[in-house]
This record gives sequence, C-alpha cells and structure tokens, in this order.
Amino acid sequence: MDDRILKGDARGMSVRDRRYCIRYPFAADVELLDLESGARAEGVTSDISMGGAFVCTTRPFPSNARLRITLTRKEQKVEALAVVRIVKPRIGLGIEFMDIEAPYDAVLFRWVEQLRKSR
Repeated sequence: MDDRILKGDARGMSVRDRRYCIRYPFAADVELLDLESGARAEGVTSDISMGGAFVCTTRPFPSNARLRITLTRKEQKVEALAVVRIVKPRIGLGIEFMDIEAPYDAVLFRWVEQLRKSR
C-alpha cells in the first residue's frame, strides 16, 4: 500500500477519498456567477451533497474560482457561496459549498435527506 495514503497525504488520495459528505445523483438547474470576473454560466447538477455538487456545464470556471451558485428544482431554490475544486473540460465542475445561508440550508438538507432515505 502507498505510504502517502497511509499517512493521510491528500495528494495521494483521489477526489472521492477527500470528500467528507456522500454524494447522491440529483438534477437541479444551476446558475453560476464568478465573483471576481462577473462571468456567468448555466448548467445542471449530476450529483449533490451537503458539502458540494458536480455541475455539468460547457462554460467551466478555473479551479479555485469563487462563485455564487443558485440551484433550482421544482420551485425550490438554494443559494450559496462556493469554490471550484475540480475542473473537467467539456464536462463540468466539482463545486464545494462554502457558505449557505438560512433558509437555503434547510432546503439543501431536505433534498439530501430525501435522497438518503430513498436509497
């Protein structure tokens, strides 16, 4: 076994190993706003957790970009500040939620809890 993994070195771990929340398949419409450049993009989530989501979009932002993200599904909305953690060209972005204000945190919790119970 690789010593880097045994010692907890994040460079030796896959992205999935570094996640601290289970992701569930989930589709929600997404609007992204880059807080630095003002650039906007749209997409759809492929999965979601309390800690983040993967957003399928043809207009990716660079790694570590700070975003305002709005997720919408069935007339429910979640708004959050987020950071781009993974960029997959022509596929999408791995997003980590950094700050979710009430009442949006309750909506996200309900979404994830329903997904968890349906497994």
